[in-house]
Amino acid sequence: MREILKKKFKPRIKARIRKNKQIFTKKIENFFDWVKGAELVELKECNTKEDPVRPELDIVFRRSYGRKIYGVKYMGEIHAVMCFAYTNQIPKNVEELGKFSHDAYLQSAQRDQNIGQIAIAYTVWSKKKGGGKLIVKEVFKKIKKSNHLDRLITLSPLTEMATKFHSKNGAKLLQINETTQNFEYLVEKKKN
Repeated sequence: MREILKKKFKPRIKARIRKNKQIFTKKIENFFDWVKGAELVELKECNTKEDPVRPELDIVFRRSYGRKIYGVKYMGEIHAVMCFAYTNQIPKNVEELGKFSHDAYLQSAQRDQNIGQIAIAYTVWSKKKGGGKLIVKEVFKKIKKSNHLDRLITLSPLTEMATKFHSKNGAKLLQINETTQNFEYLVEKKKN
């Protein structure tokens, strides 16, 4: 009797497992569909209160002297935001970030208008699962294509979350400062 029950249920169990696997796979695919259609855009503003890292920095700071705000946009909605400063030196805190980006901006006015050689990502946040990783990837592509930027470095808080995020995305720890840490994403330019 037991063998008969076992034979009856075994195909049903296998069928149920296959069905559940198909449902799960479809849900995962739908979950990340937005990633495929997303695009990187420069933003004129962002809601600084949403910034979990540096909400105290206003739009004027984020958009002055070569500093920029980028977002990942999908279907008219911003799903992740990253703020940058372009410098020629690696800052250890926000004050140095402001000073170094201001200096790089002034130096560029005397040259070719390309500001700085280093892109410093000083804050990133995501409103949708996968957004943080996607914006890092898209910004990384943009920097690789630039003529003047040859380094992508972060000015990250001293948190386990920041360390895990950057390590998972391929960055190497450069230095630990008093209140921040710097990670570097290796930028390999294609030779023409």
